[in-house]
Order: sequence, then structure tokens, then C-alpha cells
Amino acid sequence: MFEERYFEDYQLDVERRTGGRTITETDIVLHAGQTGDFYPHHMDAEWCKTQEFGQRVAHGTLIFSVAVGMTAGAVNPLAFSYGYDRLRFIKPVFIGDTISVRVTIADKRKHRRPDHGMVVERCEVINQRDEVVLVCDHLLLTRRRESESAS
Repeated sequence: MFEERYFEDYQLDVERRTGGRTITETDIVLHAGQTGDFYPHHMDAEWCKTQEFGQRVAHGTLIFSVAVGMTAGAVNPLAFSYGYDRLRFIKPVFIGDTISVRVTIADKRKHRRPDHGMVVERCEVINQRDEVVLVCDHLLLTRRRESESAS
């Protein structure tokens, strides 16, 4: 699905929320294989029983990747991802936890390209207990209707 949205169409504090997705052992094993991150915190159930959380923890990068995919419902051909800032892993995610993402338009600002502006989406990954487990800012470089120098 395509949804053309110019920089001017984004409104501060507008919020959307994704559906949920349950994190499985398969997710963790596949992510470990793709990234080479086989640390015992993710892979060794017996060792984890002796640690603070008492069970395996999903990779932070797995939760980030899944969350990014969950927010990518509509393609805006007038914008593209410029990257992510302020990525923080707030709480652990365990096998069987269900996450969703709350996305809020947090900021709009100028960009060096006068025909584009920067939209900042605050992404908060939330577990089934309504706890924030990950937060980051997604930067969208978005075309303006008119060049800023023309306005």
C-alpha cells in the first residue's frame, strides 16, 4: 500500500499503534544464526537460570528489527528512512512476550536540502504488561510540497 505524505502532512503528537507479535524461541535462534550473536544470555537456558532474569533474553537487535518491521505498514514514496537515534533497550524481552509499537510524531525540523524536511517518529516498543522495553527515534527525510526557499 502506498500513502503519499508530504512533510507538511505530518502533525506533531499524532500517534499510531501496531498490532502485537509474540517473540518465540525460533526468533531468537534465527537471529543468533543471522548475526553470529550466540551469547549465553540468549542461547543457554541453564546458565540463564543462574542469572538476574532467570531465563533467556531476546537480543535487543532482534526486538529492534521486529519493531521496525511492525511499523512499516504503508510505504510513503515521498520519504525514506534517514536512520535511528537514541536507541535504548529499557527492559528485557523474554520468549513468549508479546510486543507492539507505539509511534508518535515527536518533531519536525529543517534539513539542509530545502525541498525536504526531517520528521522524527518516537518509537516505543511495549510488552503485554504495557511496559516500554525499547525506545528510539526514527528519522524520516520527507519531501516538501514546496521548497523551503520558495515559501
